[in-house]
Amino acid sequence: MDRTKVLFVCIHNSARSQMAEALVNNLYGDQFQAESAGLEPGRLNPVAVAAMKDMGIDISNKLTRDVFDLYKAGRMYTYVITVCDEASGERCPLFAGVTKTLHWSFEDPASFQGSEEEKLRHTIQVRDQIKAKLQAWVHELHP
Repeated sequence: MDRTKVLFVCIHNSARSQMAEALVNNLYGDQFQAESAGLEPGRLNPVAVAAMKDMGIDISNKLTRDVFDLYKAGRMYTYVITVCDEASGERCPLFAGVTKTLHWSFEDPASFQGSEEEKLRHTIQVRDQIKAKLQAWVHELHP
């Protein structure tokens, strides 16, 4: 069975899209093949790495990628899902062959203030929100 190809996009590909990619591949890898990229790729957010490690998923070796590089390479996806704010999501290129573009808005862990412990707690909340949204979406697609 061919797996459904999904691309998650956020600003820097440093936290939200990386967590979404890892969650899909870990929880639904038999049905989906997920990748992630950013509009302005930065560095992987260490708090996002810690939040994923907290649930037993290691993303520490992931690299950030530029969404426009994937676009120019002619990559094909069934779904492109932006996980950043609405205005940023509108900057995402339109991929050929995409069946559906979705927008899911989540807070950016890079904006969190406080101690490392507080940032981690808040990032875990975002991770759990992404996971809940993914579970609902997958259930909607495959009731």
